[in-house]
Amino acid sequence: MVEVSEKHEGAMELLGKSREELRALCVEMGEPSFRGDQLYRALYAERIFDLARVTNLPAAFREKLAKETTVRLPTVRQRYASTDGSVRYLLGLREKQEFTAPPGAGQAELADGLEKRTKRAVSVEAVFMPSQARQTICISTQAGCAVDCQFCMTAQLGLIRNLTPGEILAQVLLPLDEHKETLTPQTNVVLMGQGEPLLNYVNVMAAMRILLDQAGIGLAPKHVTLSTSGIVPGIERLAKEKVRPKLAISLNASNDAQRDALMPINKKYPLGKLLAACKHFPRGSREYLTFEYVLLGSVNDTADDARRVARLMADLGRVKVNLIPWNPGSLPYQEPSEESIEQFHKILLARGIPAFTRYSRGRDVMAACRQLSLMETNSSPFSVIS
Repeated sequence: MVEVSEKHEGAMELLGKSREELRALCVEMGEPSFRGDQLYRALYAERIFDLARVTNLPAAFREKLAKETTVRLPTVRQRYASTDGSVRYLLGLREKQEFTAPPGAGQAELADGLEKRTKRAVSVEAVFMPSQARQTICISTQAGCAVDCQFCMTAQLGLIRNLTPGEILAQVLLPLDEHKETLTPQTNVVLMGQGEPLLNYVNVMAAMRILLDQAGIGLAPKHVTLSTSGIVPGIERLAKEKVRPKLAISLNASNDAQRDALMPINKKYPLGKLLAACKHFPRGSREYLTFEYVLLGSVNDTADDARRVARLMADLGRVKVNLIPWNPGSLPYQEPSEESIEQFHKILLARGIPAFTRYSRGRDVMAACRQLSLMETNSSPFSVIS
């Protein structure tokens, strides 16, 4: 279990800082720059979060780091265990609000200012999904989401704020540390939790560079997937990155009218613009561009829908379609029938489009696709891991 001691509010957060930032920090603190390399390796490759345990650093420097910096992982507010082995983490993040007392402020004003400064922490969710061959971690990039997809429970939260690089990385590091005794050699990470990654581009890519750095957390790009609702400028920007995760497009509709209704972002970036950006997105020799299609019963799951999707895919090069039967929640949609799922799948295959039906894990603890909505009650019906 990870335990990181509390530090004073002014301490500098190290988690999320790049190698170059850590090297510069060490120089500022009067140490040689290579100490930054040691810190970088300790944090990300060795997953040491208690700086007192980084024993290749001089004791005096560790003491100085302890006074001036911190490594603060999210607070695990709750863990929910699924019958399929998945664990949904409800994570508390700090939300600081600066307050400077005016000259001559009385006790009432000071108390009011303190209350504002210590307002309720932001929460996000991550899901750890183990299997025999690999473990997959689904992480959030924003608290809440502003894209407003009508079938997604996270959209009901609205956008609360962007996550920092450290807060994004912590969602990977924390479950890896907690499950280190049972990890398989392969870890997959999917940016499919709360939020639209490409609307928090700078912070997301800062985290991805550390995640994909073989001297950092060390995941291969082919094992990390970023899912977007279709933010065209972000897709075009991501295409220019030297090292980047794989791209998945949340499609969910077979024409513009349907997508406008289900995903309002389509009114700004309609299918023509989105698919043009996808067509020009670079892919490795064995890399496919993935399209995710949530099947909503009697909404977008007809044979005509399947044929239209096949036509959309026809000129895009190497693509595959993941069909995701809608996971139940409090929204006014219904699960597709097994017959409509099978029919949709067969139509795509018959037209030469690689298609896979993905049944989400963690449905019983609201950890499946489109279910993340910070559900938490003291009388929860879910299995809770203390």
